[in-house]
Amino acid sequence: MTSPPLFVPVHPTRHGTLALHTGRLPSGQRTGLAFSWAASLTAVLGPGQPWTRLSEHALREMLTPLGIQQLRLDPHPVREPAPRTPPARVPPAQRHQARRRRRVHRFSTGGRRPLTA
Repeated sequence: MTSPPLFVPVHPTRHGTLALHTGRLPSGQRTGLAFSWAASLTAVLGPGQPWTRLSEHALREMLTPLGIQQLRLDPHPVREPAPRTPPARVPPAQRHQARRRRRVHRFSTGGRRPLTA
């Protein structure tokens, strides 16, 4: 019996394709993200987060070449403390990289065991 497709967060690339939205654990290790329900994805990542449906097998096949072996199902974000000093001004040439870094979400296990290969 196959499992139902998962709701997987993605983001569009400048070439018109979709790329997987991955996260990082507090340890810094990259992890794949998936949700059981669209409402769960929206609650964690916001209503503007694009998503697609993939089977767990297809998602793992896409994560493996990226060196990602863990998959978090219905993850909960870890809130990082707000910085005490105002952020430094970023030169225009580095703004794109700064925006990309801000999109990284850190996730806890939320009391659940990770789906490991």
